[in-house]
This record gives sequence, C-alpha cells and structure tokens, in this order.
Amino acid sequence: MAAATLVVSLIVSGLTFWATNTIQQDARLNDTRFGRDLGLLLAANVTQLIAEDNKTELARFSSQFYSRTSSVRYILYADEEGRIFFGIPYSESTVQNSLQIQRRIQLPEEMGRSQQPFVRQHNTPNGQVTDVFVPLVQGDRHLGVMAIGINPNPTVVTSSGLTRDVTIAVFVSIWVMVILGAVFNALTITRPIKELLVGVKNIASGNFRQRVDLPFGGELGELIESFNEMAERLERYEEQNIEELTAEKAKLETLVSTIADGAVLLDNEMNVVLVNPTARRIFGWDDHTLIGTNVLHAFPAAIQVELTRPLYQMAKGERDSGEFRISISEPTPRMIRILVTTVLDRERENVKGIAITVQDITREVELNEAKSQFISNISHELRTPLFNIKSFIETLHEYGDDLSDRERREFLETANHETDRLTRLVNDVLDLSRLESCRIYRLEPLDILQPIEQTLRTYQLNAKDKEIELKQEVEEGLPSVLGHYDLLLQVFANLVGNALKFTEAGGKVIVRAYLLSSMTPEDSHTMEGATRYVRVEIADTGIGIGEEDREAIFDRFFRVENRVHTLEGTGLGLSIVRNIIDKHHTNVNLVSEVGVGTTFWFDLAVAEASSKPGSIPMDATPKLTVEG
Repeated sequence: MAAATLVVSLIVSGLTFWATNTIQQDARLNDTRFGRDLGLLLAANVTQLIAEDNKTELARFSSQFYSRTSSVRYILYADEEGRIFFGIPYSESTVQNSLQIQRRIQLPEEMGRSQQPFVRQHNTPNGQVTDVFVPLVQGDRHLGVMAIGINPNPTVVTSSGLTRDVTIAVFVSIWVMVILGAVFNALTITRPIKELLVGVKNIASGNFRQRVDLPFGGELGELIESFNEMAERLERYEEQNIEELTAEKAKLETLVSTIADGAVLLDNEMNVVLVNPTARRIFGWDDHTLIGTNVLHAFPAAIQVELTRPLYQMAKGERDSGEFRISISEPTPRMIRILVTTVLDRERENVKGIAITVQDITREVELNEAKSQFISNISHELRTPLFNIKSFIETLHEYGDDLSDRERREFLETANHETDRLTRLVNDVLDLSRLESCRIYRLEPLDILQPIEQTLRTYQLNAKDKEIELKQEVEEGLPSVLGHYDLLLQVFANLVGNALKFTEAGGKVIVRAYLLSSMTPEDSHTMEGATRYVRVEIADTGIGIGEEDREAIFDRFFRVENRVHTLEGTGLGLSIVRNIIDKHHTNVNLVSEVGVGTTFWFDLAVAEASSKPGSIPMDATPKLTVEG
C-alpha cells in the first residue's frame, strides 16, 4: 500500500512540476523577447545622447523610462572597457563624490564585439531576472554597452509559486497519511509479526524460555498462543534432557582428558579447538593458552618441519590421514608417534577439522633397542660355549684313538665345564626374564639370618679352597624383615659368589646385617608403611670396581672380567640382583675402591607387629645409587 501511494504521489507531483516548469519556460521566453525589444528600443533613443556625451539628457530620459516602466529592474551604461558611467537606480556620480570608487560591469564573454543584443537570466529571491546587454553603436563607432534588467512577470511568479506550494502540500499530506497508516499497521500487524520473528530466532538459538505476550485475538492471537505452547514444550523437553546431555559431555571430556595418548583437535585454519593434558605434558604446553591459536606456532621445530605441509593438504581435502615418527628434544628428548586424520561433516564431504593423536613411544623404542641388544648379546654368549663344546666333542670323535687318556679327560672336563657355563647362562636368562615380567611376588616376614647362614654354608668350601676368609657379622636380636626368602637367597648367592670370584687368596668376604638407628637424607625409601629398616652389606677386599664401570656394572652381560681378562661369568648376576632388590621396593647401592675392595648394600623394611604379608607394588621404580 505504501509503495502504491508513493508511486501515485510521485506521478501527480511529477505532472504538477512539469506543468509548472512549462509555464515558467513560457514566461522566461516571453521575458526574453520583451527584454530584448525593450533594450533595443531604449538603446535606439540613448545612442545619440551617449555619442554627444550628453549625460544630463541621458539621465533625464533614462529616469523617465525607468519610472514609467514597472518591469525594468535596473539600467546601466558602461564604456567599452566595462566602466559604468551611469546607472539607475545607481548613480556613479554620487559614489565618486562620496567614496571615489569606480564600478565596472562584467560583460558576458559570449558577447565579445558582437553588435547583437545578448540576453540571459539569473535567479534572485524575488524571481528570475532577465539581463539584456545591448551594444551601443553609431556607424562604425562603438560607444559602449547598455545593460537593462527586466523583472519577471508577477502574475506568472504568483501562479507558479501557488502551484508549487499546493503540490508540496498535497505531497506532504499524502505522506503524512502513509506514515500514519504505517504506524497503525505496525501497531496492529507488523509488531506481533516482528515479535514472533524474534521469538523464532531465539528458539533456534536454544533460548526455549522465549514467550510472546501481546493482547491480540483472531488468527493472529491463535498463532501467538501456538508459538508460546511450542516454546513451553521445548523448554520442558530441554529440562528433561539437559542432565543427560551434561553427563554425556562430562564423560567425553573425562575420556579425552584421561586417555594415555595426547589428543589435539584443530579447525580448518590450524587453530586449536581442544587439547588434553597428555598432549600438554608431551609438548610442554602446561603454562600456555592454546585455544584459538595456530598449532604450528606452538609445535617444536622438528614437528613443524614434518607436519606443516601434510596438515595444510588435509585442510584442503587433498589428504585423509598420515602417520609420523619424530624425535624431539624439547621440552625433554623423546620419540613420539603422531597420527593425523581429517574430521568430516555429517555428509562426509567437507573437512571440518583435523584430529591429532600423539603417542610417546620413547619407552617402546628403548625396549626394542634393548631387546635387539639382548638378543645380540645372548646369541654371542651362547655361541661361545656351544662352539667350545662342539669343538672338543668333534676332536674326541675324530681323533679320540690318537689322544692319551689324560688328554681325553681334559677335553671331557672342558666340555663339561662349558656345559655348566651354558646351563648357568640359560638359568640366569630365565631368572632375569621372570624378574622383569609382571609377576607379583608375595612379601612375608622372615629372619634375615637364615638366608645369610645358608649362603655362607654353600660357599664356605669354595672360600676355603681359595684361602679366603668368609664370615658374617649379624647384629643380635634383629627384627623380622619383609621379603621373599628364595629371591633374597639368590641375591646373597650372586653377591657372595662375585665377592669370592674377585678376591685374591688371603682376602676377606664379610656379610653384615644391622638395624639402622637413624635415616640420613641420602636414604630414600618408598616402602609404604615402613618406619624402620635393616641394612645388609656384602663387603670384600677384592680388586674393586673402577669409577668408569660403576654405572654399567648392573647392565646385562656387562662383566668386569671383560676389562681385567682374568675370570669368566655370564654378566647377568648383578642385573638379577638389581631386579630382585627392585621387587623389594628398595635400592641397591655400591661403594668401591680399586685395589681395596667393594661393598654392596641395601635396606629391607622391618616387618612391624601390625604388618601383614603383601604383594610388591609393580609401579615401583627404585634408583641405583653408586658411591665412590
């Protein structure tokens, strides 16, 4: 309706203004003709007076002409250079007598030296004035220019103004009616529709508490009532499901935050949307605010180099997934596996983001390397005795008849010795494998004196043969300790056996056990519930262990005799000792001086009266302490 009203008003106004302009154009044309004729008439009468320089008669005639003709606005006379020497209603003589100022008239450039009149119009507050410039020429003599101004026809001006005013009034009236109609329409129809539109947008954004409260009846009122009923039902539905949705969201967030692998979710612009604590720990992002930032700026340099191109390819849909193994040095040196995959929309057509899974495989790589090294070492260790056994048996088989009884016995003794060596190696490997497995050993209260005495009885004869003094110094009345008898017996056997092996004749091997009276800051024990400890020491006066070997002495297949080239062994004894002591959740320590001797010691928790047998924690990670 407003558009139709606007079109009609514009058409009517246009026709009115067109008619007014037509009338004004006709009036201007008449004014032009009238002014031109009037100018020529006046110029014909004054040319002679100007040629005679009779300004008195010129003034008298011009004044009479001006006063008798009401349509004349002004009359000006100027010489060839445009200087005004007489004008009505302006007189130059008056100005010259008072201010001594000369006035000029600006002649139209189009006029030039033409002898024809020039007519133009200019607007004034009282209407459009017609200016007529008539050259004053007598014969070949150019006397100057006469300018005469003609006022517009008052009748035409009045009628044009009236028409314009009426047209404006009609136009304004029409639009006042349109505005009033629009206001009424807004109050009755548009307002409730806008309210409903706002309500629908709020409902779409999840604000189910939106209501439209307008007092309308009829179909519009039914629409508003239906909208409010729909919003109320949606609100009830939301209240019923919000708890369940919140619980599911909490489950997902907990799952992401507790998984062992790092998780990073990106949008298409490589900005971080989500990052879990594991990823923060791996990359050292604990103190960084990453949400909304470009992940490539936060990654370590090594990962930036590897992932920049693949990530941008995935964001463009040119690649679906990828797997990378990257070694990083910051914040700590480690090897990580990174899995990247695209996140697609519901239609699986457009890429919505990128999911990055980060796995710390440092331990896996180390274990693989250790496994390879172990296999290499065990192969070498097994090959040597097998080769020796095979060599002596083949010699006996091929040349047995040519050998003396003494030589055959030596060959058999050597083969038997190598067989025993091979048996010890296999047994040690099996023991070490069993200790490094996830098997749980039960700790029970036991008297530490029993495994010590049993070990000494076993090695007493060996010590006597080597002329080594083997004795014990066990404090009387020691309380029971928590331990595994068989495992501790193996610890004593390995440590005492090593002490005897590396101690020269005339030396000593002493096993001590005593209750610690106080703990020093260096004694770091983590046995839960333990308050007192019994310290066990195995000391010898042997060759000692060099400082360069003390860190590696507990490694598998490492043997001191590899350096001194005097004795043999499997190189697994101390590895077994360390693993057994680890199972007791304590530390094995070493004090040694080359040429003086070596002391191994460890602490066992006292079994208090309230202590009950328990399993050894499998998450214990004791540290080896080596002292010089």
